Amino acid sequence: MVQLEKKHVKIISVLVALIFIGSVVALALTQSGSGIASAASSSKVGVVDYRQLLSQHPKLQEVNNQMQQAVTEAQKEFETKSASMGEQEKADYYNQTQERLQVKQQELFDPIQKSVDEAVKKVADTKGLSVVLDKSTVVYGGQDITNDVVSRLK
Repeated sequence: MVQLEKKHVKIISVLVALIFIGSVVALALTQSGSGIASAASSSKVGVVDYRQLLSQHPKLQEVNNQMQQAVTEAQKEFETKSASMGEQEKADYYNQTQERLQVKQQELFDPIQKSVDEAVKKVADTKGLSVVLDKSTVVYGGQDITNDVVSRLK
C-alpha cells in the first residue's frame, strides 16, 4: 500500500510540473503575441508578384536579346577553340565559358532588378507601407501593389 502511494505521489508531482511548465509557456506566448499583434496593427504590409514585375519590365526583351547573342557567340567561340583540345582542356574551357556567361547574365539583369526594387520602394513609400513581401511567401493578407509598380516601371 505504501508503494502505491509513492507511485501516486510521483504521478501527481509530474502532473503539477507539466501544468506549471504549460502555464509558463502559455503566459510567454500571450505576452509575445500581444506585441506581435500591436506591431502588425501599426504597420502596413504590401505584397508584389516579383516574377510578374520582372517579366513585364520594359527592358527585359532587350536584355534577353543581348544575353541570347552572348550565348550564341560563346557557343561559336567554344566550338572553334575546343576543336583541337583534349577532353580535360575542353571541360575546363567549357567551365570558363559558363562562368563568363553567368557574369554577363548578372551584368545584364542586375539593372533590371535594381529598377524593380526602386519602383517597389517608391510605390510603398507613396502608399505608406512599411513592409513589402513577395506574393509567393504570403499566405493571407497584405495590400497587392504589383499593378502600381508595373505602371511606375513603364
